[in-house]
Amino acid sequence: MENQEQDIEQNKEAVKKDAQGLFISIKTFLVELLDFRSDTDREATMENIKSDIPMKGATAWILICSIFVASIGLNADSTAVVIGAMLISPLMGPILGMGMSIAINDIDTLKRSLINLATMIVLSLLTAYLFFAFFPLGTQETSELLGRTQPDIRDVLIAFFGGLGLIIARTKKGTIASVIFGVAIATALMPPLCTAGYGLALGNWPYFLGAMNLFTINTIFIALATFIVLKVLRFPMLRYANSKKRKRIAQLASLAAIVVMIYPTMTFLEVLKESGFKNDYTNFVRNEIEDNNELWFQKGILDSEKKEITLFFNGEITDATEADLRNELKGYENISEFELNISGNKNRSFDKISDAYDRAINELDEKNTIIYGLQKEVKDLQFVISEMNEKNKAFPFTTVSKDAKIRFQDLNSFAYSKRLYSKDFSHVDTLDIISVTWRSAVNDSLRSTRNKQLKDWIKAQVVSDSLIVEDGMGAEKAFAKAISDTTTTNQN
Repeated sequence: MENQEQDIEQNKEAVKKDAQGLFISIKTFLVELLDFRSDTDREATMENIKSDIPMKGATAWILICSIFVASIGLNADSTAVVIGAMLISPLMGPILGMGMSIAINDIDTLKRSLINLATMIVLSLLTAYLFFAFFPLGTQETSELLGRTQPDIRDVLIAFFGGLGLIIARTKKGTIASVIFGVAIATALMPPLCTAGYGLALGNWPYFLGAMNLFTINTIFIALATFIVLKVLRFPMLRYANSKKRKRIAQLASLAAIVVMIYPTMTFLEVLKESGFKNDYTNFVRNEIEDNNELWFQKGILDSEKKEITLFFNGEITDATEADLRNELKGYENISEFELNISGNKNRSFDKISDAYDRAINELDEKNTIIYGLQKEVKDLQFVISEMNEKNKAFPFTTVSKDAKIRFQDLNSFAYSKRLYSKDFSHVDTLDIISVTWRSAVNDSLRSTRNKQLKDWIKAQVVSDSLIVEDGMGAEKAFAKAISDTTTTNQN
């Protein structure tokens, strides 16, 4: 029995030792995986950062060219062009210099960094301003431009973690160029400056202020990330021979660090708060309104400054529904205190819309009936015209006119036409009209005889139910008589 207990105790001890060994192995693995201090080259890092700070000569021209390229990309709404501009942009140098100088108490480097940063901003704004002010298509708003005017919490996080990746890559022995390029693209320092220049060119101050706010966020959070990493890596503080000067420099550096921290902290909290408003508002609309099939939702407006939410509906909103929405709003923490304004269109209630729909259907049926009747009349007219065309074949004018001249030597001119007429205004008939003139030597009585002879002869030549031969004299009488004769014939 005692031996069994001893064996159990020994097994327990063995398990404990194995567990401790496993924990130590995992800890060692994680430390080796995440520890980047051993790869740090402090002297080379500080030297490289300081060498990238100056904004003059070739660096200034590279900046100008990259700003022009980025402005064109923003104007053309081309993401690829904007990315290409960011890859050639030398904007990171002064920003990293600010973070490093504060971390190591180097006041001279801090001054140089601030001066070059200001130079970089002025040069970039001036270049973008000139492009958008004088380029023929420079005033077109695009999604790439508008996307740089309203920073949110994601921009803050991108700037901070992008800055961390950049400074860690810069401190490593053998700079990782791909990381630097990636950070240049992700943090997007240049597009906000181009958008700010666009706002200046058009006098659009909300665009200018929004873009500069985004640029300031990116700049400060990259510098903050640089400061934190260099402190973690314990970069050596700059020593001054004069103890008072060293103390004063340390105090100035600490003050600068505190001042730098104020704005990003306030910005982070404000943007985080705004993101909370938007998320809760989106969830409220989706869960309480869009999923409710009884509500005909049109649009909503979130005003975080006035703490108001305005909802527009097509259709009348009952008091019970309005009270229910106000009660549900209290369940969303970030917007529970917002005032809810509901605007329903009483003229578009469901019953009224149904009535309007029924009236529209009835009117459509009536119009269809009228159209059907008109179509029937058109078909009838087409049938009548077709019958008339069959009935009245083409008149052989050339042959008849030549023969008429041969038979009637006194004939001066010969003309033929058709005339439509209606006596009862419901049926349409056709008359064949022969218009002639005779020589002046033919008197009136002889002319009448010739007209009758000509008419009889033409009737023998062509098939015609009604034929009028008229000359320059008595055309109206002849027309009236022909109508009378045709009516008598039809009755018979």
